[in-house]
Amino acid sequence: MAEGGAGARAAAAPGAGPLAGVRVVELAGIGPGPFAAMTLADLGADVVRVDRPGGHALSAAPETELTNRNKRSVVLDLKSPEGVEAALTLVDRADVLIEGYRPGVAERLGVGPEACLARNSRLVYGRMTGWGQDGPLADRAGHDIGYIAVTGALGMTGPADGRPVAPANLLGDYAGGSLYLVIGVLAALHHARAAGEGQVVDAAIVDGTSHLTTMIQGLLAAGVWQDGRETNLLDGGCPFYGTYATSDGGFMAVGALEPKFYEEFIRLLGLPDEAPRRDDLAAWGALREAIAARFAARTRAEWTEVFEGSDACVAPVLSLTEAHTHPHLTARGTFVEHEGLTQPAPAPRFSATPTAVTRPPALPGAHTAEVARDWNAPGLPGTSLPGTGLPGTSPSGTPEGDQSTP
Repeated sequence: MAEGGAGARAAAAPGAGPLAGVRVVELAGIGPGPFAAMTLADLGADVVRVDRPGGHALSAAPETELTNRNKRSVVLDLKSPEGVEAALTLVDRADVLIEGYRPGVAERLGVGPEACLARNSRLVYGRMTGWGQDGPLADRAGHDIGYIAVTGALGMTGPADGRPVAPANLLGDYAGGSLYLVIGVLAALHHARAAGEGQVVDAAIVDGTSHLTTMIQGLLAAGVWQDGRETNLLDGGCPFYGTYATSDGGFMAVGALEPKFYEEFIRLLGLPDEAPRRDDLAAWGALREAIAARFAARTRAEWTEVFEGSDACVAPVLSLTEAHTHPHLTARGTFVEHEGLTQPAPAPRFSATPTAVTRPPALPGAHTAEVARDWNAPGLPGTSLPGTGLPGTSPSGTPEGDQSTP
């Protein structure tokens, strides 16, 4: 049975935000699982990441792995009975567990839903995969680009006469994956506190990404969306919703959909009155050429100044580093610096329970003593890993079949 639980905490770890007091065990992985756990940590949950001896093949330097911020770490060997028992001791005291292994791997390791819920019946067990826990592809490896490919989402991106373009791994891993896992975990946590019973949350990137296309599927059913690239209002087919090159190689983004915003856009762009009408679809090609010619006549900085303070719905296309210093984002504190690392601030914002970056990325095994104390789990292994000086158990490789998500 669970020891402690939400109602009885022993010296809760420092934390702010609406999830303060919620305890989360994260079985270390890569990609959407860590991002989901970071989001819970940003919201104030006490997230303990169970790292494996030796780390992950695709991991960055732990000091800069920002998705491990606001967490604490212990190192456990889940291929050893001692490591599994130590992990289950944390489960006893947790509200939530997150894992991102292929289906069946957690069960084979002894930390699957049945074993964990037998120890803690109020536990929310969150599972993050690409294909889901069942279906013909459930056991296959995959990455973001494949998941969004089969949902139709990838097929909507890119030029009509070119290749589909994946928006890094933002659309599948994080929008269709991590954030849906967070939604599911929070909903199940609410149920657990109301009904006294935990449950399993099956968050599949293919499900979440498909869910994101709901509005587009509705437009398709209504006959007002064409099933192809650059043929619709929001996919680059519309000349007043897209990007245009400037004289210095930069780009401006235009989203002047509503007529009053379009009028402001055309006026500031300096297009003559004889420009093709926006409601003449046959003239959209000519209108796009006219807009492109105007943008190509000035630099990105010059056009930014032209549209500054207007309702024309035009913005410069910035790089990731340029975004750090955009005046609006600076004024809002959208990016923060913590211990020398510039990073996005936690989102969204709360009036009564504000959030913050309070800890740097967790170094593997750096918090074993803290966690043992704060979670009342004195049985956590505390020996040093050979050659690392990190607390944990003896290394014996990585869990089999890790991960179905990137």
